[in-house]
Amino acid sequence: MGASAFQISMKKIHVIQGEHYVTDDPDLVLTTILGSCVAVCLRDVTNGVGGMNHFLLPEGPSDGSGESRRYGAFAMELLINDVLKMGGQRRNLEAKLFGGARMSNGLTDIGAKNAAFAEQFMADEGIDVVNRSLGGCEARRIQYWPITGKAQQRTVSNAKEVARLDEAPKLTSKIFTKDEGSLELF
Repeated sequence: MGASAFQISMKKIHVIQGEHYVTDDPDLVLTTILGSCVAVCLRDVTNGVGGMNHFLLPEGPSDGSGESRRYGAFAMELLINDVLKMGGQRRNLEAKLFGGARMSNGLTDIGAKNAAFAEQFMADEGIDVVNRSLGGCEARRIQYWPITGKAQQRTVSNAKEVARLDEAPKLTSKIFTKDEGSLELF
């Protein structure tokens, strides 16, 4: 079968800092770019629902404002609750953790704090962490298929791509981008 006869269509949602997304669409892939931030990829292994969040700091105000979404404790509650609202069951949840890099040598290692928070939160909630890629000193590009649990990661050393961490467009619920005929594997 020639390349033109075989096309792969994939819907992508890019999850930026302070956002999360939950779906039951088997054709959807969630993506993000992480530096010191952490993304938790969570799914119900039985009921076909899952999602991803992307948080900046472990703890902060949890007053429900947009600012609260940037903090791990609030971001985790939103992700878990939305998975459960879509039919997930706590006993079937599994997680994959990514990020927490040390992006600057001279400052506090916020990446390590974010990673430790995510690990402890999962342990406290009794959610099995089946895979993790935390720490290091390079940014990561993540792709996650929430229904199957498949995840791909590649490190990002291109300064321009890392600089775009804050420039990504805001997540718009239920708006999908189709990438006709291409699939990036890494």
